[in-house]
Amino acid sequence: MQTAAKFWDRLADRYAKSPIDDMEAYEYTLGRTRSYLKETDRVLELGCGTGMTAVTLAGAAGSVVASDLSANMVEIGKHRAAEAGARNVSFVQAGVDDEGLREDPYDVVMAFNLLHLIEDTDAALAQIGEMVRPGGLFISKTVCLAEGGGTLKLRLLMLALPLMQLIGKAPFVRFLKITELESAVELAGFKIIEAGNFPAKPPTRYLVARKL
Repeated sequence: MQTAAKFWDRLADRYAKSPIDDMEAYEYTLGRTRSYLKETDRVLELGCGTGMTAVTLAGAAGSVVASDLSANMVEIGKHRAAEAGARNVSFVQAGVDDEGLREDPYDVVMAFNLLHLIEDTDAALAQIGEMVRPGGLFISKTVCLAEGGGTLKLRLLMLALPLMQLIGKAPFVRFLKITELESAVELAGFKIIEAGNFPAKPPTRYLVARKL
Protein backbone atom coordinates (compact mmCIF):
# COMPACT_ATOMS: atom_id res chain seq x y z
CA MET A 1 0.00 0.00 0.00
CA GLN A 2 1.37 3.44 -0.91
CA THR A 3 2.48 5.98 1.66
CA ALA A 4 0.29 8.98 2.50
CA ALA A 5 2.90 11.37 1.06
CA LYS A 6 2.91 9.59 -2.31
CA PHE A 7 -0.89 9.51 -2.43
CA TRP A 8 -1.20 13.27 -1.84
CA ASP A 9 1.71 14.04 -4.18
CA ARG A 10 -0.18 12.32 -6.97
CA LEU A 11 -3.40 14.15 -6.10
CA ALA A 12 -1.90 17.63 -5.58
CA ASP A 13 -2.61 19.24 -8.97
CA ARG A 14 -6.21 18.01 -9.05
CA TYR A 15 -6.68 18.96 -5.40
CA ALA A 16 -5.50 22.52 -6.09
CA LYS A 17 -8.10 22.94 -8.85
CA SER A 18 -11.04 21.32 -7.06
CA PRO A 19 -13.73 23.62 -5.60
CA ILE A 20 -14.53 23.69 -1.89
CA ASP A 21 -17.55 21.47 -1.22
CA ASP A 22 -19.35 23.85 1.15
CA MET A 23 -18.09 27.41 0.69
CA GLU A 24 -20.52 28.86 3.24
CA ALA A 25 -19.25 26.55 5.99
CA TYR A 26 -15.62 27.15 4.95
CA GLU A 27 -15.97 30.92 5.04
CA TYR A 28 -17.79 30.84 8.37
CA THR A 29 -15.11 28.78 10.12
CA LEU A 30 -12.42 30.85 8.41
CA GLY A 31 -13.99 33.96 9.94
CA ARG A 32 -14.24 32.33 13.37
CA THR A 33 -10.58 31.31 13.16
CA ARG A 34 -9.52 34.79 12.08
CA SER A 35 -11.29 36.26 15.13
CA TYR A 36 -8.92 34.33 17.42
CA LEU A 37 -5.71 35.41 15.70
CA LYS A 38 -3.59 38.37 16.74
CA GLU A 39 -1.08 40.24 14.59
CA THR A 40 1.74 39.08 16.89
CA ASP A 41 0.84 35.36 16.74
CA ARG A 42 3.14 32.67 15.46
CA VAL A 43 0.83 30.22 13.73
CA LEU A 44 1.39 26.68 12.47
CA GLU A 45 -0.98 24.92 10.09
CA LEU A 46 -0.67 21.13 9.92
CA GLY A 47 -1.83 19.36 6.77
CA CYS A 48 -2.03 22.67 4.91
CA GLY A 49 -2.63 21.09 1.50
CA THR A 50 -2.04 23.67 -1.22
CA GLY A 51 -1.99 26.55 1.25
CA MET A 52 -5.30 28.29 0.58
CA THR A 53 -6.24 28.66 4.26
CA ALA A 54 -2.74 29.63 5.39
CA VAL A 55 -2.47 32.33 2.74
CA THR A 56 -5.99 33.62 3.40
CA LEU A 57 -5.37 33.95 7.15
CA ALA A 58 -1.82 35.32 6.85
CA GLY A 59 -2.89 38.94 7.18
CA ALA A 60 -4.38 38.29 10.62
CA ALA A 61 -1.20 36.79 12.12
CA GLY A 62 2.42 37.74 12.63
CA SER A 63 3.78 34.70 10.83
CA VAL A 64 2.42 31.42 9.51
CA VAL A 65 4.28 28.15 8.99
CA ALA A 66 2.28 25.89 6.68
CA SER A 67 3.27 22.22 6.74
CA ASP A 68 2.22 19.16 4.77
CA LEU A 69 3.49 15.64 4.14
CA SER A 70 3.28 16.13 0.38
CA ALA A 71 6.18 17.86 -1.37
CA ASN A 72 3.92 18.66 -4.34
CA MET A 73 1.30 20.26 -2.11
CA VAL A 74 4.02 22.37 -0.48
CA GLU A 75 5.35 23.55 -3.85
CA ILE A 76 1.87 24.61 -4.98
CA GLY A 77 1.43 26.41 -1.66
CA LYS A 78 4.68 28.35 -2.16
CA HIS A 79 3.49 29.54 -5.56
CA ARG A 80 0.09 30.50 -4.12
CA ALA A 81 1.72 32.55 -1.35
CA ALA A 82 4.06 34.28 -3.80
CA GLU A 83 1.18 35.20 -6.11
CA ALA A 84 -0.79 36.59 -3.15
CA GLY A 85 2.18 38.54 -1.81
CA ALA A 86 1.89 36.71 1.54
CA ARG A 87 5.47 37.25 2.68
CA ASN A 88 4.85 36.12 6.25
CA VAL A 89 3.92 32.57 5.19
CA SER A 90 6.57 29.86 4.89
CA PHE A 91 6.02 26.27 3.76
CA VAL A 92 7.71 23.12 5.02
CA GLN A 93 7.32 19.46 4.12
CA ALA A 94 6.58 17.78 7.44
CA GLY A 95 4.09 15.52 9.17
CA VAL A 96 2.53 15.87 12.60
CA ASP A 97 5.24 13.62 14.06
CA ASP A 98 8.11 15.80 12.77
CA GLU A 99 10.22 16.73 15.80
CA GLY A 100 11.24 20.01 14.19
CA LEU A 101 7.70 21.33 14.53
CA ARG A 102 7.88 20.86 18.32
CA GLU A 103 11.14 22.73 18.95
CA ASP A 104 9.55 26.16 19.58
CA PRO A 105 5.85 26.11 20.59
CA TYR A 106 3.40 28.25 18.62
CA ASP A 107 0.66 30.61 19.76
CA VAL A 108 -1.84 28.86 17.50
CA VAL A 109 -1.77 25.47 15.79
CA MET A 110 -4.41 24.70 13.15
CA ALA A 111 -5.40 21.34 11.64
CA PHE A 112 -8.26 21.46 9.15
CA ASN A 113 -9.61 18.22 7.65
CA LEU A 114 -6.61 16.30 8.95
CA LEU A 115 -7.26 14.30 12.12
CA HIS A 116 -9.49 11.71 10.43
CA LEU A 117 -6.60 10.95 8.05
CA ILE A 118 -4.20 9.99 10.86
CA GLU A 119 -3.99 6.41 12.12
CA ASP A 120 -3.09 7.18 15.75
CA THR A 121 -5.21 10.18 16.70
CA ASP A 122 -4.20 10.11 20.37
CA ALA A 123 -0.48 10.15 19.54
CA ALA A 124 -0.99 12.96 17.02
CA LEU A 125 -2.90 15.08 19.53
CA ALA A 126 -0.21 14.50 22.16
CA GLN A 127 2.38 15.75 19.66
CA ILE A 128 0.18 18.72 18.81
CA GLY A 129 -0.02 19.48 22.52
CA GLU A 130 3.75 19.91 22.50
CA MET A 131 3.51 22.37 19.59
CA VAL A 132 1.17 24.79 21.39
CA ARG A 133 2.44 27.07 24.12
CA PRO A 134 0.56 27.09 27.46
CA GLY A 135 -2.48 29.30 26.99
CA GLY A 136 -2.22 28.99 23.21
CA LEU A 137 -4.87 27.62 20.88
CA PHE A 138 -5.47 24.48 18.86
CA ILE A 139 -8.08 25.08 16.13
CA SER A 140 -9.31 22.12 14.13
CA LYS A 141 -12.02 20.92 11.80
CA THR A 142 -12.65 17.19 11.45
CA VAL A 143 -15.19 15.06 9.61
CA CYS A 144 -16.91 12.84 12.19
CA LEU A 145 -19.39 10.01 12.32
CA ALA A 146 -22.97 11.00 12.97
CA GLU A 147 -24.79 9.27 15.80
CA GLY A 148 -26.20 6.06 14.38
CA GLY A 149 -23.34 5.64 11.92
CA GLY A 150 -24.12 8.31 9.35
CA THR A 151 -25.85 8.30 5.99
CA LEU A 152 -26.18 5.30 3.68
CA LYS A 153 -23.71 6.96 1.29
CA LEU A 154 -21.11 7.27 4.04
CA ARG A 155 -21.64 3.67 5.21
CA LEU A 156 -21.19 2.41 1.65
CA LEU A 157 -18.03 4.50 1.32
CA MET A 158 -16.63 2.98 4.49
CA LEU A 159 -17.29 -0.51 3.13
CA ALA A 160 -15.48 0.34 -0.10
CA LEU A 161 -12.51 2.05 1.54
CA PRO A 162 -10.26 -1.00 2.09
CA LEU A 163 -10.38 -1.93 -1.61
CA MET A 164 -9.94 1.71 -2.70
CA GLN A 165 -6.90 2.02 -0.42
CA LEU A 166 -5.43 -1.23 -1.73
CA ILE A 167 -5.50 0.04 -5.33
CA GLY A 168 -4.29 3.53 -4.40
CA LYS A 169 -7.59 5.36 -4.86
CA ALA A 170 -8.04 6.47 -1.23
CA PRO A 171 -5.86 7.45 1.74
CA PHE A 172 -6.16 6.06 5.25
CA VAL A 173 -9.41 7.31 6.83
CA ARG A 174 -10.82 6.74 10.31
CA PHE A 175 -13.87 8.71 11.38
CA LEU A 176 -14.46 9.28 15.08
CA LYS A 177 -17.69 10.19 16.78
CA ILE A 178 -17.81 13.78 18.02
CA THR A 179 -17.66 12.64 21.65
CA GLU A 180 -14.59 10.52 20.90
CA LEU A 181 -12.84 13.40 19.15
CA GLU A 182 -13.54 15.89 21.90
CA SER A 183 -12.45 13.47 24.62
CA ALA A 184 -9.18 12.89 22.78
CA VAL A 185 -8.55 16.64 22.43
CA GLU A 186 -9.17 17.18 26.14
CA LEU A 187 -6.98 14.21 27.07
CA ALA A 188 -4.12 15.88 25.15
CA GLY A 189 -4.23 18.82 27.58
CA PHE A 190 -6.72 21.21 26.01
CA LYS A 191 -9.96 22.85 27.14
CA ILE A 192 -12.55 23.25 24.38
CA ILE A 193 -13.86 26.83 24.25
CA GLU A 194 -15.88 26.74 21.01
CA ALA A 195 -17.46 23.91 19.04
CA GLY A 196 -19.91 23.45 16.18
CA ASN A 197 -20.66 21.42 13.05
CA PHE A 198 -19.90 23.24 9.79
CA PRO A 199 -21.31 21.69 7.67
CA ALA A 200 -23.85 19.70 9.66
CA LYS A 201 -23.92 16.67 7.31
CA PRO A 202 -21.73 14.78 7.54
CA PRO A 203 -20.88 16.47 10.85
CA THR A 204 -17.61 18.34 10.40
CA ARG A 205 -16.64 19.33 13.91
CA TYR A 206 -15.02 22.73 14.32
CA LEU A 207 -13.16 23.04 17.61
CA VAL A 208 -11.23 25.83 19.31
CA ALA A 209 -9.30 24.51 22.32
CA ARG A 210 -6.99 26.27 24.73
CA LYS A 211 -3.79 24.60 26.01
CA LEU A 212 -3.90 24.23 29.77
